[in-house]
Parts: sequence; C-alpha cells; structure tokens
Amino acid sequence: QVQLVESGGGLVQAGGSLRLSCVVSRRTLISPYSMAWFRQAPGKEREFVAVISWSGAVRYYAVFVAGRFSISRDNAKNTVYLQMNSLEPEDTAVYYCARKEVRTISKSDASLGTRYDYWGQGTQVTVSS
Repeated sequence: QVQLVESGGGLVQAGGSLRLSCVVSRRTLISPYSMAWFRQAPGKEREFVAVISWSGAVRYYAVFVAGRFSISRDNAKNTVYLQMNSLEPEDTAVYYCARKEVRTISKSDASLGTRYDYWGQGTQVTVSS
C-alpha cells in the first residue's frame, strides 16, 4: 500500500513563503514515479499546481504559479517539495500531493487528476491579506 503524507501548511501573510513536503511510503521497493501538487480552494474545483518527473529533469507548472513556486524532490528520502514564495490570498487552499508510477508524465496529462494513482490527505495553506 502506498501512502502519501503532506506537511508544511499553515497560516502566512501575503508576500510570505511556505515549503510543503510530501513523503511517499511503501513497504516494498518503489518503482520510478512522477509526483504532482494540486490544490482546492473552498467552493472551487481542484486544480493542478506543478509536477516533477522521477529524475527531476522535467517540471511543469500551472500558469498562475508565475515563477513563484518551485517543485523539487529527493528520491533518497522519497519526498517531494513545493516551495511557495510571494504567496497571495488567492493561494489559500488545501494542497494535495499525488503520485503516478511513471518516470515522466506528458504536459497534457500532468494537469489531469485522473491520471494519478495515489493521493495524500492534504495540508491547509491560508494566506492572509
């Protein structure tokens, strides 16, 4: 069974920063996988934020990220990160990490939540104005 556990959310003022982490755990050896971050604000649909391939060489971001967020990973720690800078109140949402067991994912598939196999429980990010 694969488990994804997010952490690092919290309350921050506009313009501030947060770093989210997502740890992937599994009892058996883990095959190469791509990891993504999604978010869902109250009353809104879930939306894609960023994705990173197994090697880290391929990364895609949502347009609204606009250079403010950076996704990275440490495979030795089975952990993926989302560094979020210049946060805005519109970034307030529950942030979820998701996993797909492929080395890399196409840009067209990356933003589709249905392409991912496992999801975490989410971590709340609240940005005050």
